[in-house]
Amino acid sequence: MAAAHADPGPSAKELKTQATKLADQLEQLTEQYNGLKVKLQQSQRAAKVATDNAKRQEEALRGIRERVGALAATSYMQGGSDPTVSFVASQDPQAVLDQAATLNYFATQDSTRVLGLMQTMQAAQRARKAAETRAQQVTQLRAQLDVQRKKVTQLYEKIRGQLVKKDPSELGKLPVIGTGKAAQALRYAMTKIGRPYVWGAAGPTTFDCSGLTMWAYKQVGINLPHYTGSQWNAGTRVSESELQPGDLVFFHSDLHHMGMYVGDGKMLHAPHTGDVVKIAPMAGRPFAGGVRVA
Repeated sequence: MAAAHADPGPSAKELKTQATKLADQLEQLTEQYNGLKVKLQQSQRAAKVATDNAKRQEEALRGIRERVGALAATSYMQGGSDPTVSFVASQDPQAVLDQAATLNYFATQDSTRVLGLMQTMQAAQRARKAAETRAQQVTQLRAQLDVQRKKVTQLYEKIRGQLVKKDPSELGKLPVIGTGKAAQALRYAMTKIGRPYVWGAAGPTTFDCSGLTMWAYKQVGINLPHYTGSQWNAGTRVSESELQPGDLVFFHSDLHHMGMYVGDGKMLHAPHTGDVVKIAPMAGRPFAGGVRVA
């Protein structure tokens, strides 16, 4: 009986096609996410304006309450119930406004100022609730979209990991997730996968660790020094959980090795003499910190 052969799985070409489609989907999700971020900021600003307006109306109501205090006392002693007094003196004026009799009273009486305040307050409260509701809806949409982004990112990273094993040279042809100069610099660096490590080299064909990052960022107009210690101070520090594609990552207490963050806990780096530019896991290395240059 012939021995069964293990399924070789998808080819490098098939993996690359899958990864490219996922990258495109991720870019779409990212732009939708960015769009919702803008809408959330707009909704939050609208909610603040509406809340401030409602507070101003409440301040006006307090002022009128003070002025009609005597009227409220007189009405109480006479055993009557003036809707104007009830509205102004109530701790829950909206409940008073919801009564049809009160609305009818204001419509037929010469209580212009109180009626105007009532209408303004109602409008302010409606605007505030609508703005707060919009902000909550956008927040929920962003959360749902973020879950989708994470799922697609994980799948993309998984397929890219499979491609690393099949044919590492294909990685340089894959899209780099993200926008901005950091992602662009990483795209340039990815084209150097497989190029040899040479101490003191900074491209375009051979590199050491800081030479690779210096060369990549130079392609997008950012000049970095050819020294890990100086590049450590070239941007904003970020934690490992905050890393984004293109961020610089440093290792060891003396910062003698570095690379560029790729995603999914992996980095692109020029390791050491006898090796080549490659993607490798960051796990197991003494991580010193991350730096965001752009």
